[in-house]
Amino acid sequence: MNLQFIELMRTRGDERCIILDDEMFSYQDVADSAQQWVSVFSDYGIRAGTVVAIEGIYSLDMVTAILALFSLDTIIVPISSNSRGDRSEFYEIAHVEWTLFIDADIAAYTETWKLERRQVGNTNFVASHPLYEKIRNSNHPGLVLFSSGTTGRPKASLLDVDKMTTRYAGSKKAKVILAFLNLDHIGGINTLLHTLLSGGVLVTVAERNPRVVFEAIQNHRVQVLPTTPTFLNMILLSDVCENFDASSLELITYGTEPMPQQTLDSITVSLPNVRLKQTYGLTELGIVPTQSRGNGSLWMKLGGSGFDYKIRENILWIKSNIAMLGYLNADSPIDSDGYFNTQDMVLVDGDYVQILGRKSEIINVGGEKVYPSEVENVLLAMPNVAAVRVNGYPSRIIGNVIQATFQLIDNEDIGLFKERVKVFCKSRLEPYKIPVVIEITQSELHSERFKMIRSKEIL
Repeated sequence: MNLQFIELMRTRGDERCIILDDEMFSYQDVADSAQQWVSVFSDYGIRAGTVVAIEGIYSLDMVTAILALFSLDTIIVPISSNSRGDRSEFYEIAHVEWTLFIDADIAAYTETWKLERRQVGNTNFVASHPLYEKIRNSNHPGLVLFSSGTTGRPKASLLDVDKMTTRYAGSKKAKVILAFLNLDHIGGINTLLHTLLSGGVLVTVAERNPRVVFEAIQNHRVQVLPTTPTFLNMILLSDVCENFDASSLELITYGTEPMPQQTLDSITVSLPNVRLKQTYGLTELGIVPTQSRGNGSLWMKLGGSGFDYKIRENILWIKSNIAMLGYLNADSPIDSDGYFNTQDMVLVDGDYVQILGRKSEIINVGGEKVYPSEVENVLLAMPNVAAVRVNGYPSRIIGNVIQATFQLIDNEDIGLFKERVKVFCKSRLEPYKIPVVIEITQSELHSERFKMIRSKEIL
């Protein structure tokens, strides 16, 4: 990538580029800040191929430091300030050599950042991995993103950033896009690169809640909102659609988890003039081109230039020309023909597919297969239900029964609520799909990425 990316930013001059907590920065501001970071990194001896972790909040420094590191052809490991997991494990897996802390609260520093060289004993750590050698030899910047495998242990995917950016060549008309996902997520990186390379405007928010997001949509005339089904459900439970001007909003894209039909139907009513598009992406593959069959449909077409897919035993396999080079800490799951096993179960209708959920999430109830999303979709239609998570609960007799954990809008007697659940489900679900174990919780059922947290006990 070299410094061409920064020079591209500079050619757009005073055009709006990023709005951070209502403060506007032009493309010239972004280019100047990125160039300053290039000088800082060079002074510290950070060169092409160096592995740099970057931790911090979404800020101008965070964005422009990432752009500078990409421009220097380094390998970066973005880590969100609120991401879960053991930092030392992340550093070890990714073979981190340097760490850049943004907005570090350390009294000894007057700057809002600090750089630290990782050491083993009294020796500077030097990264050595066959995949790193491969990307260094290509003279391309690299990106390491973490995702959890079926065991819950983080897996580190190495992606070629040059391959990712080529997808945005000749992008459509620039849009004002809200940055919903953080920069340690493939969706967050995708939003950043797509917006800046297409000449758009990136809008960030201090908090990810419906009121703050819709206030930003109103104030900055946001046109595109990339988000998740969980967050869309939170929007429906709030009053933001009635109390904020969302007339600028043209498109909502949603992904990361199955969409409940109940949520999709309701959001089309609440925002009738907004187009809804289901997206599909994985850390290992990038964001796959999709085309929804309609605003209220869970069916979509997959693929396009550089992408292909096939179905094996109802499981989706995808081939991508921007797929990861491999895992740093696991064997590659890509087959000899270049297809990646997504582990997602799907239905097929001609050229369209519908995502049912991960194979590992299927609940086996006495030999019958139950997808959590189909039960959750029914339960979400109940009055006074804010959110619900369905998983398997061990049974000595039939292997598993259905467990449902609810968040309620208003407090309700647990005994009466359990009876209400059973009555509601009786005519809507087969007997083996009706929850046997019912809980009410005050805790959030979603992660910091607004994705349902699934129980690890699902069989």
